[in-house]
Amino acid sequence: MKTNIFFTADHHFGHANIIKFSERSFESIEEMNEELIKRWNEKIGKDDTVYHLGDMSLGKPDFTKEILNQVNGKIHLIKGNHEYAALRVPERFEWIKDYHELYVEDEDANLGKQKITLLHYAMRTWNGSHHGTWQLYGHSHGTLPDDELSLSIDVGVDCHNFYPISYEEVKEIMKCKKWTPPFVPRH
Repeated sequence: MKTNIFFTADHHFGHANIIKFSERSFESIEEMNEELIKRWNEKIGKDDTVYHLGDMSLGKPDFTKEILNQVNGKIHLIKGNHEYAALRVPERFEWIKDYHELYVEDEDANLGKQKITLLHYAMRTWNGSHHGTWQLYGHSHGTLPDDELSLSIDVGVDCHNFYPISYEEVKEIMKCKKWTPPFVPRH
């Protein structure tokens, strides 16, 4: 059975001020938390793989554990700048890292594998960026303009109607980019 792969970031569970800071359309923190959990579970199944690129929760560790127990998937956490509570429930994560280079089997990709750099923060260049490696990030809550010449995107919930984004959805976005390898010989 093939597992699905999803990416997301910047839920900020338990963070009342994020509603104002990011102009989220929720009336209360309770409504936001409930809707974020609902939308997560609408897309992600119990056995799906999730790469969360930081800022999971600003609630206390017990609150964060309660939230994590309500969401589906095998979660891999890339640390953001607001990870105090999530780091106190490491048993809910497959692993916790600062940075990760992921390889996804994909027959359309060079040599049958798509390389993806995962970091909480956007980068202008990254390992393999000149060879078609993608870079996924969060942190900016949709405030960075998308660069159509760069194979990077913000996977944070503020950019995707508060839903996680699947590998297939990321792939479709990347296909629309106007990126070309920078070191192709010119005629």
